[in-house]
Amino acid sequence: MIVVSKMFMHERRSKILDYLNKEQRVTVKELAKRLSVSEATLRTDFSDMEKEGLLKRTHGGAIIGQFDEKQFSFSNREKKNKEEKSLISIKAEKLISANQCILLDASSTALELAKRLKENPKRLTIVTNGIYTALELRDVPEFTVILIGGVIRTGSGSLESTIDAGLLSKINIDLMFTSASGFDFEKGLTDFNVYEVELKKEMVKASSKVIALLDYSKFGKSSLVTFATVDEISTIITDGQLSNEYIQLMEKSDIKLL
Repeated sequence: MIVVSKMFMHERRSKILDYLNKEQRVTVKELAKRLSVSEATLRTDFSDMEKEGLLKRTHGGAIIGQFDEKQFSFSNREKKNKEEKSLISIKAEKLISANQCILLDASSTALELAKRLKENPKRLTIVTNGIYTALELRDVPEFTVILIGGVIRTGSGSLESTIDAGLLSKINIDLMFTSASGFDFEKGLTDFNVYEVELKKEMVKASSKVIALLDYSKFGKSSLVTFATVDEISTIITDGQLSNEYIQLMEKSDIKLL
């Protein structure tokens, strides 16, 4: 039996996904024993994770068979909201000055920003865990591109895990540009990929300013794990007009809105 005491929610849900990926199905009773948590807690986990499309609840348990990896694959995400991502990248480029060190996460929105930077290059050091972002920028002589190493997972465009995170402590990063699965004022920036999120937390710590690139579909949503709290976010760049309530909350939180 695996005994885990005082396990945080995201750690518990990560273990649920790991078990489902191996076994394809699980019962509440069996997993409660394995993780030493109550069945009521697991039912709440299953309910929340089903809303995220991470599993499918069954009578007395859950299965992984209904989880559509294509929905979360990089190629699928890259095709969504392309016009909105283009508008966001135009705004983001204006914040970048020559001779800065910037960090681009592995999101499709950050890749759009990379393409725009390539069109009008200036001398930059660019740190990324995005495989496609690094490939996009590799032949531009004005750019020094640093790819953070890690693990490649099926359907992902990123290098994940904190294997190479120590490198971040040796680099002075001026601006971090990141997207997310969701954003709200309770949880901040959240994502579904528990493996990449641990690295993104280290990226946030290493960056002087965190700039979130969020299209309209990301607001008011939360995903599995928080990687940046509200007080860690400097600026949010979006494509549309937010509600007055959101604008007021951002002002109170000292978040610049573009």
